[in-house]
Amino acid sequence: MNTPARFAVIGNPIAHSLSPDVHAAFARDCGVDLEYEKLFAPEDGFDAAASRFFETGGRGMNVTAPFKGDAAAWVDELDENAALTESVNTIAVLTGSRTRGYSTDGPGLVADLKTQWGLALTGLRVLVIGAGGASRGIVPALLAEGPKRLVVANRTFARAEALAKKFSHLSDSELEAHSFDLDEASFDVVVNATSGDVQSASANLARALKGALCYDLSYALDRDTAFCSEAMHFGALEARNGLGMLVWQAALSFEIWHGVLPDAETVLAGLRRS
Repeated sequence: MNTPARFAVIGNPIAHSLSPDVHAAFARDCGVDLEYEKLFAPEDGFDAAASRFFETGGRGMNVTAPFKGDAAAWVDELDENAALTESVNTIAVLTGSRTRGYSTDGPGLVADLKTQWGLALTGLRVLVIGAGGASRGIVPALLAEGPKRLVVANRTFARAEALAKKFSHLSDSELEAHSFDLDEASFDVVVNATSGDVQSASANLARALKGALCYDLSYALDRDTAFCSEAMHFGALEARNGLGMLVWQAALSFEIWHGVLPDAETVLAGLRRS
């Protein structure tokens, strides 16, 4: 009897992760035999935990906060998107024991925007709140969709400016950096990549939610996130949390590991029913 291939998601914290449920559903639908576990590591312990997992037969790993930058430095090689974003959320073992890092976060977000809202970003005005690692992982994918304008707003302007400069060569879209006290402006889509309270950060930032489709990268299964509730309070057209992005980025990881793209929408609908 063949031993199932071993996979894992690593993070800190990690107990809340739905990734094992998602990959188990993909495996059932695609006829793949696997084991998938949660791995907790101390904040300075990614390298040791990842090395131990792969040395003991692990075949693939998903990476969540706060380790995506650590993973990018740890793997033997990076795909083009991971090298660009300096972020890895998927690790695969290549021939022998070499490891390769991928970033499926941005493509997963875009796929969810398209399937949930039928949303093409071409020509739209997009605001990304935050300029940390989460934003770095999604901005290239958003720019690839050709928005008219993409604004990165961050509490510290210098970080937003650095992110905008890093990706300015990728697109002809207007790519701007602002502090949270951005000039009043209207946006078609607002993506939250922080865990903070928008209203307390800036009254202008809160007003920017009005009339927009608002998306929170954080996910929840049975409730709205705080940002989604806040967005609706300030007049958003609609607000969604990142559960769909979680499933889509996982589907792209599954395809990297197993060579087949699972039915993300069916699995997402099942999660919501549960």
